[in-house]
Amino acid sequence: MSQTDSLLFAVDDGIATITINRPEARNALNIAVSNGLHDLWEQIDSDPDIRVVIFTSTDCGTFCAGMDLKEAARMKAETGQDILTFFKDVFGQRMRRVRSPIIAAMTGHLMAGGMMLSLNCDIRVGLAGTRVGITETQIGRGSPWAMPLVWMLPQPILMEMVLTGEHYDIDRFHELGFINYLEADPDAVRARALSLAERIRDNAPLSVRAAKESILTAMSVGCQTGLDMAWRIHRPAYESEDAQEGPRAFAEKRKPVWKGR
Repeated sequence: MSQTDSLLFAVDDGIATITINRPEARNALNIAVSNGLHDLWEQIDSDPDIRVVIFTSTDCGTFCAGMDLKEAARMKAETGQDILTFFKDVFGQRMRRVRSPIIAAMTGHLMAGGMMLSLNCDIRVGLAGTRVGITETQIGRGSPWAMPLVWMLPQPILMEMVLTGEHYDIDRFHELGFINYLEADPDAVRARALSLAERIRDNAPLSVRAAKESILTAMSVGCQTGLDMAWRIHRPAYESEDAQEGPRAFAEKRKPVWKGR
């Protein structure tokens, strides 16, 4: 395990866990956390033994409150610059490019940048009774990072969210399919995330990464081009040793031994 005061990181049997650890600030994103996350995504992509990531935060009632507005005000006063100029990954684009699947284990409300983090995950597990919001218009900021939600939520719902800045029950997003699972308490949220991570970890790694990349690519380029690119992305998986091991293990009624090549 490695850690700073505000960000915890551990790897256990192919599953990495990242925890934002700022409960006193409702797990808000300050410069240290944002840049620490960027560096962790780089580290994860360079480690072939990491198959899947669980992304969570310390329990405090809020998964992530978004940008640390107090630090933003202080940095503006001290430097004359917007806090975002100090972020390595302003809108989570590096997070979206992580090759391994990311599972959000959200044990509280998700607001503003918290919603940004959640949409950049691939599977989302939420806590029943919590609230969701894109609140930037209420504080004079913006949400360009929310554009991938056009492919994840009905456009009228998203339009209402970004224009009003209101908070909504998380149940609504579960019904719309944005939240994969809702659990009754934080322990159950993490247990569900771990169960999903274990299932993904045990699958063929090349196939898993190709599946994620293909879906995100299709979102960016459209259907037909996405289909063409998905074939190119999946080709190394089809031509791999694992592609032969899977059917062989099935025929021999045993668990496959994945080599990732």
